[in-house]
Amino acid sequence: MTNKALIAMSGGVDSSVAAFLTKDMGYDATGITLKLFDNEDIGEKREKTCCSLDDIDDARRVCLKLGIPYYVYNFKDSFKENVIDRFIRAYENGTTPNPCIDCNRFIKFEKLIRRAEELDFDCVVTGHYSTIEYDKGADRYLLKKSVDSTKDQSYVLYCLTQRQLAKTLLPLGTYTKERVREIANELGLINARKHDSQYICFVPDGDYAKFIEQYTGRTYPNGNFVDTKGHILGEHKGIIRYTVGQRKGLGLALPHPMYVKEKNLDTNEVILCDNNELFSKELYATDINLITCDKIDKPIKVKARVRYSQPEKDAIVEQIDDNTLHIVFDEPQRAISKGQAAVLYDGEYVVGGGTII
Repeated sequence: MTNKALIAMSGGVDSSVAAFLTKDMGYDATGITLKLFDNEDIGEKREKTCCSLDDIDDARRVCLKLGIPYYVYNFKDSFKENVIDRFIRAYENGTTPNPCIDCNRFIKFEKLIRRAEELDFDCVVTGHYSTIEYDKGADRYLLKKSVDSTKDQSYVLYCLTQRQLAKTLLPLGTYTKERVREIANELGLINARKHDSQYICFVPDGDYAKFIEQYTGRTYPNGNFVDTKGHILGEHKGIIRYTVGQRKGLGLALPHPMYVKEKNLDTNEVILCDNNELFSKELYATDINLITCDKIDKPIKVKARVRYSQPEKDAIVEQIDDNTLHIVFDEPQRAISKGQAAVLYDGEYVVGGGTII
């Protein structure tokens, strides 16, 4: 009996080629697009976000060309609760969220897999650039980096559980982005040259503060910029507008460059510092998920990444309780931010990770 695959399709080239490769591997493939929000919900009138009618039309036309069924699933309520609302709470609480990880964790690899099981599909397929392998000796599914290091998305997939890894297929992990576009061109897919999205899907212009104010109807009061000794340097325009490590957009005339070090919610102050004061050697992370093992029994050497765009660095990790990791880097790291993910690697494989606290 042919295995049945449910393919999450955004309307972009990656998920479209993933659909082709899945069908080419012999799966009984069905394409679906997740309707996560309406443009009016996020204050966007034009059809330029993912989940727009244009993207749905692109995905539908790709499925028609590939000869596979296509449906749209409405996950708007769940997306609001688990992604948008968490994003807003994080900024209001002074942390830096990663909504793509939340979307993967709560929507694509939790709610969607459950829906697939209800409909008797064997697996869910996405266009992420990573690979899943089964280690027979360890009886575990492993998450591996993409062969295309410039597109590797293993960082945002660290939260996948063993159950979810067993139910997921990632066909693009052994392909480069260039080859994916070549395949789309060879197939004559409408989105072969479609640009990749650059921002969070529900904040298409990248202005997070404006989105939060429009979405919530709330305003966030001005307060003081201060240095690490408490000296007032000027006035900020609302605490949600600033992230750790930020230099540009402060609106201050300072004698030398200064950067956001932290935010004090009690006093509504944004604390600035010199660049050298942004570096630290250790962090704690909670809400952890481990992939290569059930528990880290003793301190081990790993490579660790504390932001999607930053390279991995040598570190020692120790699991200090059931849900907390302590990570100490060999060299100080810049702008470690609460709310971001700390992801651990052993060579090409993801050990696991957690949320920085």
